Amino acid sequence: MTENTIIMGVNAPKIHQRIIGQLMMRLGMLYYIDKTISFEPLPETMIDESQTSPTPDILLFDNERKLNQVIIEISGNTGARRDFEKIKQLMIEYNVPEGFVYNYDSKQWRKYSLENGEDQQNPSFSQSIGLDFNTLL
Repeated sequence: MTENTIIMGVNAPKIHQRIIGQLMMRLGMLYYIDKTISFEPLPETMIDESQTSPTPDILLFDNERKLNQVIIEISGNTGARRDFEKIKQLMIEYNVPEGFVYNYDSKQWRKYSLENGEDQQNPSFSQSIGLDFNTLL
């Protein structure tokens, strides 16, 4: 997992950071102000705080149950496919129910669910929070 720790979180061009900022701002408002989502959005946060672990771009965390619920990675064309495989691996290893990759070059989402596998019908919709991430960009 050390390899993923190094690879995830290193890519930081302005567009990458801009998308993270937009998602964090909107998700933060929904969580902290509107209180319409129940999981706290956290940027670049370790999946497992008890040890060195990967840090997805955005993690939605259930503070009541102390569980990671959603991970989101932001990529361009060159990294999106690889990041999708990584989030699947991380979800399985750390038991995270939903994972997303947003490709800012193609403006497309990919979603993976532990329960249902890849969702090609609604790839930007999070069942965990009942929200279409695409509406936040």
